[in-house]
Amino acid sequence: MDIHLAGSRPTRRAPKESFTGTVWQDPIITPQPPMQLNSSRVAFEPGARTAWHTHPLGQTLYVIQGVGRVQAKGGPIREIKPGDVVWIPPGEKHWHGAAPTTGMVHIAMQEALQGSHVTWMEHVTDEEYSAPVG
Repeated sequence: MDIHLAGSRPTRRAPKESFTGTVWQDPIITPQPPMQLNSSRVAFEPGARTAWHTHPLGQTLYVIQGVGRVQAKGGPIREIKPGDVVWIPPGEKHWHGAAPTTGMVHIAMQEALQGSHVTWMEHVTDEEYSAPVG
């Protein structure tokens, strides 16, 4: 059994290659073989967001604070709030992040397939991000 005490693992700034704006990540679960689950607490400052990406086995988001947005490619932008659970199916191109004027924190959970849990793509443009919520 491993217990990681609060504050024992550093918060890290999310990489600019995969995120727009200021985003902070705290590890919850970093998989050790044979485990496949990867989980992090992710805090988005207002306007911050992921780049477009996919997950080979899907992703679950659990919103714990603030107001956010999520969109599957070709679908409407949806607003998400604390207590909302978002399931993104395997291979679905999507992005998620904070609302323009409000930060958002979620727990992100995804399983790895052959050691990979995400494929990053192009950044979400300001025009895409600013489309009406619907």
